[in-house]
Amino acid sequence: MKQSFFRSIADLRFAIGILLVIACSSIIGTVIEQDQSIETYKLNYPVTSPVLGFLSWDIIIKLGFDHVYKTWWFISFIVIFGASLLTCTFLQQVPSLKIARRCQFFRTTQQFRRLKISKNISHLNLNQLLSTIKDNQYSIFQQKNISYCYKGLIGRIAPIVVHFSMILILLGSVLAAVGGFKAQEIVPKTETFHIQNILSNGQLTLIPKTSARVNDFWITYNKQKTINQFYSHISILNSEGNEIKQETIFVNSPAKYNGVTYYQTDWNLIGLRLRDQNQKLIQYPLTSVLKDRDKIWLSWIPADSNLNDGVTVLISNLQGYCSVYNKFGEFMGNIELNESLNLNPILTLVDIISSTGLQIKSDPGIPIIYAGFAFLMISTLISYVTYSQIWIVKDQNEIYIGGNTTRATFDFELEFSKIIK
Repeated sequence: MKQSFFRSIADLRFAIGILLVIACSSIIGTVIEQDQSIETYKLNYPVTSPVLGFLSWDIIIKLGFDHVYKTWWFISFIVIFGASLLTCTFLQQVPSLKIARRCQFFRTTQQFRRLKISKNISHLNLNQLLSTIKDNQYSIFQQKNISYCYKGLIGRIAPIVVHFSMILILLGSVLAAVGGFKAQEIVPKTETFHIQNILSNGQLTLIPKTSARVNDFWITYNKQKTINQFYSHISILNSEGNEIKQETIFVNSPAKYNGVTYYQTDWNLIGLRLRDQNQKLIQYPLTSVLKDRDKIWLSWIPADSNLNDGVTVLISNLQGYCSVYNKFGEFMGNIELNESLNLNPILTLVDIISSTGLQIKSDPGIPIIYAGFAFLMISTLISYVTYSQIWIVKDQNEIYIGGNTTRATFDFELEFSKIIK
């Protein structure tokens, strides 16, 4: 019963069936937005008019379609598929490799009839023939008048390496699903932050206690005054607040520490810092608005204590200046850092306060997945090695010779012809 059970798991049809179920589940996870709020699903999949006539937000939440790759049933299919590959490896691939290493002698001339390539010759000496075969990098085993030769045994290892690589990829995917997390933080310049705004996490995720500080944030522009790149200089801090590591990050160049990756994703302007005649610092908030797909920040600065008069300040970039308009909307000029506004009292622009958007991710399965794909590429190269076999039986003055190969049949036929010439 145990053998029957394991052989049914190792069956190719069973593995293909499980793989199709995993593929269909992945399609569901691709079509339906993952890890969104319940309000998003209520808006896009209302109960009153369900998608496809049955798919509503309550069905999605109940079946776990909002986080397909972390559900117990999807992980179960992954485990079953991995068990199928592992069982197939030990019940089929490893025994096949052992058989390929054995000396498989032909003892009668009738056995050559089942080979695609065979011939009987009388003009060659057996020792001369074996010497030629050895020159073609074959391993030779001989018992009296019968011989067995093979080469390219490493090509038989390729299926085992393929199964091993797929198991590593599946294991890495499960670890990523149950042990990883993704967070998003919007942090003002010079501020310290902890990982708090968790967007998604697995069942076994442990959020690290380390914190970080945004030391500086700046943007570079090209000649057309459009953004070229934006940078954040961050410091990783330990639990006591001491700096462990500092690094400048930008888009496609994250910082990594202790399995956590910090990505540069977004930026924003949040306020203006001004100084009056008494050296007192005053801060005014900035509000963002969209204009022709471009973002503009504006703030209103009162010109008197009664708040009856003032100016509007507009900023469209982070190049260190802002535009000033009076209450009638008339342009009054640009003001740069350390320049003053002629208001009552006179205010000096000290700083434009910016904030950076950081995406923080941890994926413990990534190294294992990369290792799996590395082994998969190695197995692809190994599979190009042809496993070839040659059998020889000497019957009185006749020599019967035949061969077989796993691939590259035409090349093997040419090699076989050269051997018997």
